[in-house]
Amino acid sequence: MSPPGDWLSRFLEITPVRGKLEVHCQYGAPWRIDQGEAAAGEMPYHIVLDGSGLLEDPAGGPPIPLAAGDILLIANGDAHVLHDGSGKRAKPAMRRTAANLVFSENKGRGAQLDMLCGRFVLSPSHAQLLRGYLPPFLVVHAAGDVSDDARETGAQLWGLMALMRAESGIDCLGGRAMLNALSTALFALVLRFASKASEAPAGLLALAGYPRLAPALESLFQDPGAAWTLPVLARKCNMSRSSFVRLFQEKLGRSASELLTDIRMTLAANQLRESSLSTGAIAESAGYQSEAAFQRAFKLHLGVTPAHWRRAAQVQDSVP
Repeated sequence: MSPPGDWLSRFLEITPVRGKLEVHCQYGAPWRIDQGEAAAGEMPYHIVLDGSGLLEDPAGGPPIPLAAGDILLIANGDAHVLHDGSGKRAKPAMRRTAANLVFSENKGRGAQLDMLCGRFVLSPSHAQLLRGYLPPFLVVHAAGDVSDDARETGAQLWGLMALMRAESGIDCLGGRAMLNALSTALFALVLRFASKASEAPAGLLALAGYPRLAPALESLFQDPGAAWTLPVLARKCNMSRSSFVRLFQEKLGRSASELLTDIRMTLAANQLRESSLSTGAIAESAGYQSEAAFQRAFKLHLGVTPAHWRRAAQVQDSVP
């Protein structure tokens, strides 16, 4: 029998993510990166190993500074711009392909930047859950002034980045698989670190960083098929119903009922794809007393019926 695990382990189990490290950028100022919108189900990321840069704020605010040890995750896949901040015309970048990675370099003689770039890949149903509960642009500062609780994870992040940097610079057997495995581990560490930060970002990470609501979060992820009600969840957190509802909405930006439905629908989509269970059995495991109610909720959430989802998933899986 497997141990139950924690909410983050369960979250990553039901929304599996594959990391892909693709480009090692080594630039001298002036430099600029214009990255277009990511494909559906992809989240770009950037790791600043050395040097610094600026991220243009998509909301029109001042540029966001990035320094060595910073990791930028574009959860919603939006187009974005990174540059050195000099305002000068960027030196053109040239690409060369090594055994396991592409290197992008320019002939700029200014301040040097060393950065790893890649993407996290997930299915559309998983992307919906992840993107709905993560900030659109997540920046974590592994080298920043972190809380005592996050310091150990920060050191782990530094160690992982150092290993990715070393592996990207050598052409060893299995190097590509190693880089992708390390990239996948990076996603879990970034979420762990962000949830422990002094000021956790909005969404699920802010909720996870608020200990008083932890019992409810653990319950929803560990047993989403249970007949959870707001009074029951509030009692688990030793709160009144009104305080629980207010704090949950304040931290997450959504209600506990919305989170529960999202978890249930993601699990149901996984079961429809991976098992031969009947729709009725899946509805029951998701906590629905009526198959008709489950059918309505699934179509409202994912835009298609469970049967249509299963057929489409089978066709997708059969494509080599």
